[in-house]
Amino acid sequence: MIVYAIAFVFYVVDLANRSGDAHLAAPAGAKAQTVGQGGTATLVKPPRAGAPAKLPRSRWLRAGFALTVLGFLLHLTATVLRGIAAERVPWANMYEFALTATVSVVGIFLIVQFFIDLRFLGTLVTGMTIMFLGIAKINYYVPIVPLVPALDSYWLVIHIIVAVLAVGFFTLSFGLSILQLLQARRVTKVKAGDTQSMAFMTSFPNQVRLEDLAYRLAIIGFAFWTFTLIAGSIWAEAAWSRYWGWDVKEVWTFIIWVLYAGFIHARATRGWRGTRSAWLNIVSYAAVIFNFSIVNVFFKGLHAYSGL
Repeated sequence: MIVYAIAFVFYVVDLANRSGDAHLAAPAGAKAQTVGQGGTATLVKPPRAGAPAKLPRSRWLRAGFALTVLGFLLHLTATVLRGIAAERVPWANMYEFALTATVSVVGIFLIVQFFIDLRFLGTLVTGMTIMFLGIAKINYYVPIVPLVPALDSYWLVIHIIVAVLAVGFFTLSFGLSILQLLQARRVTKVKAGDTQSMAFMTSFPNQVRLEDLAYRLAIIGFAFWTFTLIAGSIWAEAAWSRYWGWDVKEVWTFIIWVLYAGFIHARATRGWRGTRSAWLNIVSYAAVIFNFSIVNVFFKGLHAYSGL
């Protein structure tokens, strides 16, 4: 948590510096110019319309990302050691699931960088990880105990792996939707003449690109969440001799599936774009958090595995 907290500070400093560096980039849509000395002309191409300003990665961003990698390695080690100490997979209660889910979020954040640069989400990813690890350590920590009979199954490994992978992709998608709303608000203010509003956002992708990335990551997460439902049903039949019993946890897992299905369907076929699309994605992620933090603690049912 200390390493993640230092990384969070570096990411925040990087965002603060972006506000001062925003004027260095040419505005989108500007005409190409020829500049040079001694009769030697060099063509300077502007960014394509709507593209973010191309600013170099600051030392703050590089340091924050390096610390995120270090924090992830420590985080992963802690999770593995919990499993070794328990002599089982570390997914039997809320503390262990929080440990695993947050390491999944950070791990997916790091892996995604090989395909697309999303380092600008570092503030959100490290901030949320610190918050959930802190809450889990203070409120959810329990000593190691044996698995209850219903959990003592190989389906525990399959079901939870796909669930935490889904949560990882949903978290990144959520962060992109937040930035989409901020970018849309900045554009509105710029059109109204307030060019200084949220200047750091000028170095981010435009709202259309952010929405497209959020949509794609949500689709990947939705695929994993669908398999979470399927694996859970098969496991329920093996443990309780029924595939579906309208247990509160099962219902909320299905509600999350419906919300994300609605988000994907509405955007793909009904033309829901922009602010409405972003808010629907945010509401869907809020249901994920509610399912973990409220349903597990305050609702009774067969899935009462909080360990508290």
